[in-house]
This record gives sequence, structure tokens and C-alpha cells, in this order.
Amino acid sequence: MTEQQNIDKVHIFHEQLKEQLHKFIVGYDNLLDLLSITLLTDGALLMEGIPGTAKTTICKIFAQNIGGKFGRLQGAVDVLPMDVIGVQKYLQSQGDFSFEKGPIFSNVFLVDEINRMTPKAQGALLEALAERQVTVDNLTFPLPYPFVVIATQNPYEMEGTFNLIESQKDRFTLSYQIQYLNVGDEVSILRKGIDRGLYMDTLEQSCEAITTLTDILTMQETVKNVYASDDILAYIGDLIMATRLHNDVKLGISTRGSLSLLRSAMAYAAIHGRDYVIPDDVKFLAIYCFNHRLILKREAVLGGITIQRVISDILESVPVR
Repeated sequence: MTEQQNIDKVHIFHEQLKEQLHKFIVGYDNLLDLLSITLLTDGALLMEGIPGTAKTTICKIFAQNIGGKFGRLQGAVDVLPMDVIGVQKYLQSQGDFSFEKGPIFSNVFLVDEINRMTPKAQGALLEALAERQVTVDNLTFPLPYPFVVIATQNPYEMEGTFNLIESQKDRFTLSYQIQYLNVGDEVSILRKGIDRGLYMDTLEQSCEAITTLTDILTMQETVKNVYASDDILAYIGDLIMATRLHNDVKLGISTRGSLSLLRSAMAYAAIHGRDYVIPDDVKFLAIYCFNHRLILKREAVLGGITIQRVISDILESVPVR
């Protein structure tokens, strides 16, 4: 196939995926875009929202539609690293150890309420997010491809939560803050509830894979060939530097963050049928790429300045190349 045909395949896949997800999910259009981007960049997505806003349901339906193995871990204070990655068990009958894989050995790995886990348990994800492998007793085990991590978290002000460490948050490609639905969407959810369209057994029976893992790997390669001009690269560089020099910012965007923004913009272009990145792609994704990475100075927080406001100021002040 030609390069444009490959791009068209990515675009069609994304539209089919959104159509399937919208059969069960009301609203959240931008989130569905981010799910596709996360999958196509082999990345990780962090979702924050209060309980009961369909975070887990979205992830499960997403995994079923891409035909991958789904793994899930429920965050709690007593979760141990071995509950995430697995454990070596001694088999007396064989006189040897055998590695029993944890839920992380899946194509779509959902960590539900990640910030209810202690920092020690959260740290078990660091190697997996960065290197797509885990190490147990000095033995390294590769994770399957494709491998996507989707983590949900409750707002930090809720009881029983532990802040994610900075190095952990930086390894998430994108983040999304789930808000309450508007009245119209809320009524649509109620109608689906009356029609039994929200029961998990109904959802699972209605979901069919719209692609294969092999096709996903091919589409990931297609995204890597999307063209980003020197002006786009320079624009991203200017945005990154602006975060590091901003008067209200204590910790700006890392190099990993700039690469995440570039790769996400390439995937965003592909799902919209383009083989090249435009500045609007970068602008749209900046908030989702920067929001969980920026750390404001204490005096800025006390002064009522928000991360969203800082990002908006940067986007308005940095000119497009």
C-alpha cells in the first residue's frame, strides 16, 4: 500500500473505534481521541476523575474492541510490587522456580485508582512504562506488543490517596481530567440504563474486535512516518523552553515530555487522515501532554494560579513558526 493508503487505514480504524465506543459511552470525544493516540504511540494514558464517571468501563470496552488481552489491577494500600509484575514460585514437584506473570503482561493494562497504591507499589510500573519490560530476581521479562497502560486516579484531595512521584507521572504520555457530563449527556446515560445498555454482560456481548494486534503494530509504524517539518519541531522546542522559563513554574517539561508531544501530534495527524503535522495538532495536545508534568511554584499556587492557566498563557505567547 502507498503511504496515503496506510494513513487512510489509521483514519478509518479511529473512526470505527469511536463509533464502537460511542455505542456505550456518552460524550468524552477528546478522551476517545487520546485513547487512539496512546495506542498508536505505544504510550500510556493517565485519567483523573471522581469515582463513577465511566473510567473503568471505557478502558474495558477499548481493550475488547482492539482484540487485545486485557489486564487489570485494582489500586489499594496493600498492593505489593509482585501483585503488579508477578512472582517467582518454587515448584516442589519440579525442584525449580517458575515465574507466574502478573496482570501487567497484557496488551491493555488498566491500573484502577493508581494513587491508592503506595509509592513502593507505584514504582513497580517505572521500568514497564519506560522500557517495556520487567525485572524479577535479576531476570528480565519482555512485555507483549502492543503494550498500553491506562491508569485512573481519584483527585488528590480525596481520602486514602498518595501523590504520584514526578518520575512516574513523566512516563505517562498524556493525561486527561474527566469532568461531569452536561445535562443532555446525563439524560442519554439514564436512557441507556433503562434499556439495559449499561450492564457489563450486555457490553461484553456486544463488543467485537475491529482490528488485530498485527494491524495495530503496522499502524504504529505508519504513525512513525508522519512528516513533522523543521518549523513544527522548532515550535515544540519553543513551547518546551517556555515552560522551563515561566515565572510561575518550578519544574518545566522534560525532554521525554517534548518527545511525547511530537509523537502524539504525529498520531493525531494520522487519525485525522493527514501524513503531516500542523501547528493546531501541537496546540490541541499541549494541555494533555503538559498538565501532569508541570509543577508550579508554591507562591503561584497560593496566588490561585492554575496549571491550565499557565499552559494557556504559553500557547498564547509563543508564536507559531
